[in-house]
Amino acid sequence: MFGVLHSLRRSRGLATTVELELPPEGRTAREIALDLELPLDRIEAVFCNHRTYELDHRVHPGDRVAFVPPGVPGPHRFFLGIHQAGQKTRAEEER
Repeated sequence: MFGVLHSLRRSRGLATTVELELPPEGRTAREIALDLELPLDRIEAVFCNHRTYELDHRVHPGDRVAFVPPGVPGPHRFFLGIHQAGQKTRAEEER
């Protein structure tokens, strides 16, 4: 977890790095975030195995995941795909 998500977990006395058991078919990053008690409105994108995705990305056993809050500085948002992932997540939530 990065930024405010890291701080939020620490303030609650919870681990900021977690290892989870996932079923073979995986789970969405959204489901994992909810299990970790992360506020969905504070997640703009998900890094999974060094690539950027939206919250509906399916995470499988062995994947490495990090949740990214809004506020990553300027050009990095575009180069890393955070802006695009956040746009997709917001569009899904509006449906």
